[in-house]
Amino acid sequence: MRPRSPLLLALKLSVVLGSLWTLFLLSGPTIDFNPTYILRYRWLEYTGDDGSPESVCNCTAIQQGDEETLEQTKLLTITKDFRKSIQIPDEYYINATQDCRNFKLSRKYLTFPLSQEEEDFPLAYSIVVHQKVQNFERLLRAIYAPQNIYCIHVDNKSEGSVISAIEAITSCFPNVFLVSKRVTVVYAAWPRVQADLNCMADLYNASTKWKYFINLCGQDFPLKTNLEIVRALRYLRGGNSMESERMPENKKYRFTNSFEVVNGNLETGKQKTPPPFNLPIMSGGAYIVVNRGYIRSVLEDHRILTLIEWSKDTYSPDEFLWATIQRVPGVPGSNWLNAKYDMSDVNAIARLVKWHWHEGSRGSLEAVYPKCEGNHVRAICVYGVGDLQWMLTQHHLFANKFDIYTDPVAIYCLEKYLRQKALADLH
Repeated sequence: MRPRSPLLLALKLSVVLGSLWTLFLLSGPTIDFNPTYILRYRWLEYTGDDGSPESVCNCTAIQQGDEETLEQTKLLTITKDFRKSIQIPDEYYINATQDCRNFKLSRKYLTFPLSQEEEDFPLAYSIVVHQKVQNFERLLRAIYAPQNIYCIHVDNKSEGSVISAIEAITSCFPNVFLVSKRVTVVYAAWPRVQADLNCMADLYNASTKWKYFINLCGQDFPLKTNLEIVRALRYLRGGNSMESERMPENKKYRFTNSFEVVNGNLETGKQKTPPPFNLPIMSGGAYIVVNRGYIRSVLEDHRILTLIEWSKDTYSPDEFLWATIQRVPGVPGSNWLNAKYDMSDVNAIARLVKWHWHEGSRGSLEAVYPKCEGNHVRAICVYGVGDLQWMLTQHHLFANKFDIYTDPVAIYCLEKYLRQKALADLH
């Protein structure tokens, strides 16, 4: 870590520490000040005295897979009183953010970089949200760092209290902003892609410093600390990471016929023309980890812009567009078209998702991962506490889905683990 001005560091820390203590700097201007000393104070950690209902649970035993603790925790999470106690109304965020300094302090946001390595490698995030402000705020807190930049897209059809609460939260952070153009997102239709495209453009124009772009939704949560994410991205050496494979025959109807939104639903129409430039359409996912050059290609490359226009009347374009662009020659960080460069969602680091039909018992030839310990929504596992031990052994940066109203302890124990790890890595 290179030497820093004590005065500059004191000013930065004072924003966070406020009246908790007074920082005296008695040495000369060339002292090498180590913020680790300040971070030994436990105020940044999530501890049992935080007053949160989930703090009664033994996260250490849960992460170790202790069966008795897991069973007790599952029984607790289904009780009516506990489920009621963990819910935070949207109005709380609207009122609490009237005093931004106190909001960030009480919610324990990290308002200064934890290392020079992280400060020198800023990231750009797009987060698409339509409900469950509490889920979103926990996600933002888990990934927040002052050197990063965050674009938030709130669905046009979201309830007024959701929009107001997220607007209030973003107003407390200079590097978190609402997208300039909101859309009404329709499941499996083009507006889901447009929401990310609008944030991509805003992020690209807002800062020239960020190195990588990561898109998220409100039910994602990190599996790695910011430092671990930075190191994983450095290891890519300019490459991108996302699912990009041959398109299965049973999915080709998604782009061989046109689709349009009618009364909020997708209806099929006439047969489409072949893809432009004879591009092979790849199978992929909606979530990606890509370098700044990839985003520049999405916004400026005439081949990509033509592909985007062609894709606007397809079904679930988010599940092939990014994967196809990843195989276009000349796109920064892209891979060759040869099948040997295909990448599955299991091998990519972008997102850990448990699909119902790929679950099974350990040792099964067909199973990709163990069975879901939570419940399923649209065949995707909504993680429970029983998934944490397995989840933390995976290489993915993020996982989907989490739901504060289904299993709040899974989120609580994961964010507690990540915060303590982030602070421990400084020692």
